[in-house]
Parts: sequence; C-alpha cells; structure tokens
Amino acid sequence: MADKIFQGVFTALITPFTKEGTVDEEALKRLINHQIDAGVDGLVPCGTTGESPTLSHEEHDRVIKLTVEYAAGRVPVIAGTGSNATSEAIRLSQHAEASGVDALLLVNPYYNKPTQKGLYLHFKAIADAVNIPCVLYNILGRTGVNIETDVVVRLMTECDNILAVKEASGNLDQMKSVIEQRHDKFVVLSGDDNMTIDLIEAGGDGVISVSSNLIPELMVEMVHTALDGDIEGARRLEKRLTPFFKACFVETNPIPIKTAMAHIGWCEESFRLPMCTLSNDENRQLLMNAVNALGLERI
Repeated sequence: MADKIFQGVFTALITPFTKEGTVDEEALKRLINHQIDAGVDGLVPCGTTGESPTLSHEEHDRVIKLTVEYAAGRVPVIAGTGSNATSEAIRLSQHAEASGVDALLLVNPYYNKPTQKGLYLHFKAIADAVNIPCVLYNILGRTGVNIETDVVVRLMTECDNILAVKEASGNLDQMKSVIEQRHDKFVVLSGDDNMTIDLIEAGGDGVISVSSNLIPELMVEMVHTALDGDIEGARRLEKRLTPFFKACFVETNPIPIKTAMAHIGWCEESFRLPMCTLSNDENRQLLMNAVNALGLERI
C-alpha cells in the first residue's frame, strides 16, 4: 500500500460561480483551504462536479492553476483534463502539467463513442504526451462508453504513468476484475460515494468524492476507517451518510451538491446552462432534509 501514489479521499471540487456567472476565485480559495484543513488526501478540479463542460478553455486552465496555487503543495492536485477530442485533451493535460499539478484525470471520450481500440489509442496518446501520472475516469452513464477491463490492463501495462482508474461504471464486478488483474502500484478509486466501502472491502483504495465538498471530515473518517481494516466501523458511518449520498443524486450532479453548499454558505447557488437550479420543491426539500440531518452549521 505504501508504494501506491493515491489513497484515501480526493474531493471532486465544485467550481463556485458568482451571481453574475463568473468563476468565484475567493470562494474557491476558501473551499480549498477548508478541504485541506479537514484532512482530505487530494483535490480534483475541473471534473464532472466542477462543471468542466461549461468552462471556457481559459477558465479551465485558470481554475487548475489557482487550485495548485491555493493548495500550495499541501495535498496532491489531480486535474480533470479529459476531452472527446484527443488533441484537446493533450493540450489541456500539457497545460495542467506546466501549472504544477500532480496528476491528470482523463474521462472517457464522450458523444463520439469510440471503440475499445479507439479508447486505448486515445489514452495512450495523452499519457505519452505528458510526464506525470494519469488517472483513467470510467463513467459509462455520462459518456456512453465503458473502458473494458482488458483495455485498462493493457494501458497500465504499456504506459508507466497510467497509475490509477476512477471507477464510476456502477459495476462492482468490473471493479473487482480490475483489482484482480492490476499490478501492485495501480490504484482503483471509486467514483461513487455510496460504493466506496464496497470497493475498499474488495481491495480498492478510496474515492474521488462528490459528498466531501460538504462533509470532508466525515468522508475522511469513513474512508480511512475502512482503509485501516475496520470495515464494520466504516459501515456504521456509511449508514449515517447514505441518505445524503442519495440526495446528492436526486438530480444531475453537481446540481444537488452545489445547492447544499450554497445552503451552508460556501458558494452562490449559481450554475451555467444547461446546468440549472433544482427542478422542484420536492427535490429541494429532500436534499435539505438530508443536509439538515447532518447537523452542519452555516459558515
């Protein structure tokens, strides 16, 4: 375990926006400092939760640069730099590397639905273009394609800097298959908060978390309890947090988590179309009930 580059809780950061719709850099700084003070193991800007598809290239580059600056070497930064165009992903990745990130998060190409051969060539081309670790991001529900286990194994074998996968396929059997076939230093992280303990029990290494935006201390406690071998203790914490995990997906991520963050005072309830505020009062009440049950104080 000590040889693995990433383990624990890595927060998939929201991107705070002002009421006017610009990136709220001060809110981002406050959030990053709070995350680090709470003990998270790393930060992941410009992923799904960070609304990366609606950021301009200039904003995307700046959010990553600011995250590195604000983190100031206290925890690793894994920057989301994936794209459905390989050339664009390479540009974003090289810029992130130059900005000082510790690793890259590379989502499946979306919309164009490449073959497994195309996925292999895509990820290999990006990995070959940089000199820092790469984390594959397998999320079928968002991208329309699944990275099959044999492709993950081929990439980890042939590319020395492909050292992890964020598994958000929802398929625990597939995750177990990757764990069984990986080499000793390859990291398997959950992309779903509610499957994290299942994954760790199967030999996984942690989570890239949505919920830890709001509850970093609780996520760190739950995940590290499991990593320390106390699965029963982790399950007790999981049971307490499950209603919030579910509420975070009552509508498309990151709408619920950002709404919850705004409720507590971390950011404005501001999105960029086509992301928008919650659809109805019923979903808002469900989310607020789950948040209030955690006993959090407004900042």
